[in-house]
Amino acid sequence: MNRALMLVLLAVLAIAAPFYVYPILLMTVLSYVVFASSFNLLLGYAGLLCFGHAMFFGTAAYFAGWLLKNTALSIELCFLLSALSMAALGWVVGLIAARRGGIQFAMITLAISQFIYFLLLRAPFTGGEDGLQRIPRSALFGMFDVSSNLALYYVILAFSVLAILVFYRVVHSPFGEVLKAIRDNEARVESLGFIPERFKVLALTLSAGLAGLAGAMKAAAYQIATLHDVSFHISGTIIFMTLLGGLGTLTGPMVGAAMIVLLNDYLAQYGEWALIIQGAVFLVVILFFRKGVVGEIEARLKKPGRV
Repeated sequence: MNRALMLVLLAVLAIAAPFYVYPILLMTVLSYVVFASSFNLLLGYAGLLCFGHAMFFGTAAYFAGWLLKNTALSIELCFLLSALSMAALGWVVGLIAARRGGIQFAMITLAISQFIYFLLLRAPFTGGEDGLQRIPRSALFGMFDVSSNLALYYVILAFSVLAILVFYRVVHSPFGEVLKAIRDNEARVESLGFIPERFKVLALTLSAGLAGLAGAMKAAAYQIATLHDVSFHISGTIIFMTLLGGLGTLTGPMVGAAMIVLLNDYLAQYGEWALIIQGAVFLVVILFFRKGVVGEIEARLKKPGRV
């Protein structure tokens, strides 16, 4: 009952939020919530640290922007095609990197992401350093106008809920249990007859697809795709968000993403001091919330029940 009531309250807040908070800010939060969930699937559940996760986020932003500008496809098809294309890219990256683990996996993904960054910088359709600008918002299902920020917010909200449900289903499936076993003891999983590399490739494929959806939604919200979305800064930010909320928890990275986006929006008026304050927040989390905000809260709630 408590969980049902909480879900109802969240639904009411999500529906009413754009009437009290700037819709672009809310869409940014939702995009990064999905992005953080995708990274959490990879690191929190599969134990794979990706230093180049922004390549899926940023490339999808360009791909969705190009589709919206140059085709007559409806906006939901552009989102889905962006997610599928990034899932395919994730599969290719997985084939290259899945046989490695730890820092080797991280450096391979970083190298590939830098290659994609310079590829997008030189590609003629991306606009170079100016980015892909004036991205239109095509009609939903070809019929419903979503050009206003309010209408697009509800579209992005629906896709975000769908993405979170997919993430929840994956981590609570037998596949998710195998991923956690690989994270904890890969050698033992292999001794049971499983092939860890296949599970890692599939995990990276699913993670990249969710990240691609997040990038497409952000491009539609801001109506621009830039190289910043593909940069290492974004990859580092998503690691920060995940650790802040709680690595390996269901809602932790979502909370971390919302906290960082809202904090950045509030601190924008302070210029360079924003980075200093962010660093101080991160330091406090490391010292006093080693499992992340949500992770620490969950641990404290479970502690009295121990025998």
